[in-house]
Amino acid sequence: MSDLTRRRLVLGSSALGLGGLLGGCELIENGPRRSGLYGLSDTLTLATQRFLLRDQPLVREFGPEAISAVFPTINTTDPDNPDYRRSKAVGFSDWRLPVSGLVERPAAFTLAELKAMPARTQVTLHACEQGWSAIGGWTGVPLSHVLASVGLKREARFIVIRSVDGWWDTYDLFDALHPQTILAYGMNGGDLPVAHGAPVRLRVERQLGYKSLKYLASIEATDRVDGLGQGRGSMVSEMGFSWYAGI
Repeated sequence: MSDLTRRRLVLGSSALGLGGLLGGCELIENGPRRSGLYGLSDTLTLATQRFLLRDQPLVREFGPEAISAVFPTINTTDPDNPDYRRSKAVGFSDWRLPVSGLVERPAAFTLAELKAMPARTQVTLHACEQGWSAIGGWTGVPLSHVLASVGLKREARFIVIRSVDGWWDTYDLFDALHPQTILAYGMNGGDLPVAHGAPVRLRVERQLGYKSLKYLASIEATDRVDGLGQGRGSMVSEMGFSWYAGI
């Protein structure tokens, strides 16, 4: 593990404070806020999970023979977005993924450029919050590599990811820099299907499925997320789900 990655992980996990545990209002310094009993529950869950995962273990990976014959698709399966439809019509050759915010060298990566970066393939269990699970094989570039290529600034603490269909979520560096957190452009040995988020989706293997956004539109590094939206850190949190969905 590089010194940069090690320092980022410490920053991402050490911000769990006693004030958050007692008040149930702030999971992480400058991070999502949720008051009351649910906020306390979320904070305790996060603190416990981070203690157990402090050495950054990998989730279980399977052999290709374990890949599910059927991998359900839910929510958006083909975005009704004019720009997306135009890009899909030309095989996503004009698609770009901008990476901005607290980085030294903002950039907009093409699909070909992402595919030219070091790749990781992992066969993992996708646990959906709706009660089903499936095993899929994913190929993509680690998010940590993309962030390193643009030069993550020292003050960066969170990664904001937005999708074509309007969804957005945030991740602290503890999860964003994990080796199994990847920008996946392949599934089960082929290109990522449109129904599963083509051309590129996020895979956050240590959290429930709703944290693995499809149809990525942008990535932004920031020092705080408590000012975004309602301050809960993600669209799904504003709908009542937990910001941290560790499994």
